[in-house]
Amino acid sequence: MKVIKKIFNVFFALFLLSINVEAQTTFFVSPKGNDTNQGTQARPFASISRAVDVARETPGKVVVYLKGGTYYLNHPIVFTSEDSPGKNVSLTIRNFKNQQVTVSGSVALHLKWTIYKNGIWQAKVEKKLIFDELFVNGQLQHMARYPNYNPAAHFFGGTSADAISKERVARWKSPAGGYVHALHPCEWGDVHYLITGKNDKGDLTLEGGWQNNRPMGMSKKYLFVENIFEELDTVNEWFYNKKTQILYYYPPKGLNLKTAKFETPQIAHLFEFRGSAANPVQNITVEGLTLTQTLRTFMENKEPLLRSDWTIYRGGAVFFEGAEKCSLENCTLHNLGGNAVFFSDFNRYCTVSGCLISDIGASAICFVGDPKAVRSPCFNYYQFVPLDKLDCTPGPKTNNYPAKCEVYDNLMFNLGQVEIQSAGVELSMCQSITVSHNTIYDVPRAGINVSEGTWGGHTIEYNDVFNTVEESGDHGSFNSWGRDRYWRADKRVLDSIVEKNFNLALLDVVKPITIQNNRMRCDHGWDIDLDDGSSNYIIRNNLCLNGGIKLREGVDRVVENNIMINNTFHPHVWFKNCNDIFMHNIVSMGYQPINVESWGKEVDYNVFPDSASLKAAQDRGIDKHSVCGRLEFVNPRAGDFRLKAGSIAFSVGFKNFAMDNFGVVSPRLKALAKKIPIPSVHVSEKMATDKIIDFMGAQVKNLNSLDERSATGMDSTRGVFVVKVTAGSVAAGFLQANDVILSFDNREINNLDDLSAARMSVIGTNTEVVLFRNQKKLKERVELKMK
Repeated sequence: MKVIKKIFNVFFALFLLSINVEAQTTFFVSPKGNDTNQGTQARPFASISRAVDVARETPGKVVVYLKGGTYYLNHPIVFTSEDSPGKNVSLTIRNFKNQQVTVSGSVALHLKWTIYKNGIWQAKVEKKLIFDELFVNGQLQHMARYPNYNPAAHFFGGTSADAISKERVARWKSPAGGYVHALHPCEWGDVHYLITGKNDKGDLTLEGGWQNNRPMGMSKKYLFVENIFEELDTVNEWFYNKKTQILYYYPPKGLNLKTAKFETPQIAHLFEFRGSAANPVQNITVEGLTLTQTLRTFMENKEPLLRSDWTIYRGGAVFFEGAEKCSLENCTLHNLGGNAVFFSDFNRYCTVSGCLISDIGASAICFVGDPKAVRSPCFNYYQFVPLDKLDCTPGPKTNNYPAKCEVYDNLMFNLGQVEIQSAGVELSMCQSITVSHNTIYDVPRAGINVSEGTWGGHTIEYNDVFNTVEESGDHGSFNSWGRDRYWRADKRVLDSIVEKNFNLALLDVVKPITIQNNRMRCDHGWDIDLDDGSSNYIIRNNLCLNGGIKLREGVDRVVENNIMINNTFHPHVWFKNCNDIFMHNIVSMGYQPINVESWGKEVDYNVFPDSASLKAAQDRGIDKHSVCGRLEFVNPRAGDFRLKAGSIAFSVGFKNFAMDNFGVVSPRLKALAKKIPIPSVHVSEKMATDKIIDFMGAQVKNLNSLDERSATGMDSTRGVFVVKVTAGSVAAGFLQANDVILSFDNREINNLDDLSAARMSVIGTNTEVVLFRNQKKLKERVELKMK
């Protein structure tokens, strides 16, 4: 009997233990609570960090409910592997009964305002605080700046060429601590500088400019300054004097300074998941919260992302490093100074879903692995590892990178408010990331960006991406680079490498990247832009509404069954053996190739709008089975570009795909999302032929298109573009196809007339020419024949 009773007690204890493990424990937090409380609904904690500490010691599934209100953090909430509740249980931090819960990186200010002068008020700040941004009643105000903020301005909310002129600087008594923000000279992003003072000549002394991985200084035309006291001259501007701790503010008419809520951010991160591959943070979810007001990080944006145009600040309002099966769900992230969400190094099976992400200083969601996981890494555009020293093992060296994560059903807009070189989703040194059913718009550069091929496997599908490349150039709604370990800036060397060692181009992008069933529109570039060396892509069933599809040099790209409205296919400087396929696509005008001598594995069975465009393709030896004819869409005004029954497109294998499944899917986000502008379909017209002349045995023309600018890397549409060079000619001694002639005989060359005049005026048989080749200037001496 005692034995039976003992066995019963053991089984009962195990039963109770199993109940305890499976049971859910709940804790409550309220801004009105107290951290000495028990964390019950009646007696909640006051801080999230206290609840997390208690949850760490609690076995089984834990839910921390946050009651309505604002939680001001003076340091991030940090999760480590010790917070992981177990393999099959979870920790959730979420709002209680859908109450409005705000987690802020700011501190609330309690100020006593007095009149200063000229509409400006002043208040003493009692504590030493960081003043990087100022929010009044939840709305971001502007640091005192020149020129004044103008939401209709093309770049940065207003720029001026005289922003740092001597005349302007002479007005500033003590500009140290101010900032200069400028566009990259080629419009490839932005650069930022801290003003450290003035020199004895009255010029500013600056520190910075490292925010772009193609450093060329700053634009002389598109720049502005901020945090300058003398520029405080309009409503909604402010300035903080660090020495006197006085805040100056120019309030708008009608604002009650006594009741207005003033806040200033003090931290850059709100939630951090900090683990490692060996000890990951697991099974933690943050859900239903509003995350807001973090510090700007543009001066910390220093780390180069291999040979892409990007540098990065490795951080965000929500930061994941060493996480598994962790997620951010149904949150609102807005008014953040830097990146919203950042996945750094090792992360697996993590998700960002159902989130509204807007008014962000930098990027919405970034995945960036460890450069030490890359074989033979290079970081500068012109840097490379010699072939005899190249690590030729495919794939990564370690597992310290994000993989198998998902970005699903998120609405992202008004991004890159501070940093132009940003994106809705940025992918670098990661693998097999799924980006699905997101709506991304109103961004200064790409909606989705792939920085390099390492290590492929991404699926980018059912996204709605538009109003992109709004404050930059030479880019697309989707953009990629493929400057992997095989790549060189010198195209002739690169051609030779791919011709003799084709498989080197696939050492990093070991899995294909799939772009399918998306709707994209770029009014300032390409809808889909595969730049420098991008390889191993499958691009299918995409609706491109304005910019078409561009493929620069690369290998193994399959482009099939896409629709390009009011645009076409843009192949640029292809390899002879690129192995590309372009089939079953609909274009709205003839192809626009730049220096393409060989057309890949197969270009055929496509649909052109007219016989002239088709004939032009067939004259190049391609599109033997392609067709042309008027295309009847089901309802183009409503965005339904499926083809009606009987269309000639079906005869060459084109297949209709769904037109009602792009973008976010949750009703809440659908109701908030802006609608993509649907273009009117233009009837194809025969394009005017550019004038081409012979120049010393080279065929040259005016550089006058976005395609030519992109193919050469020019900063603007100027100069004379070299189309072809005849072997054995005088030009062959100093020119190559794809060169741009910028100067001849010390005369600036902007067009063919300039070049002809310069050539005719040369005295003697020797002169100098300035060229733009492989995206940099060089000088050549030219031996001329006597006239």
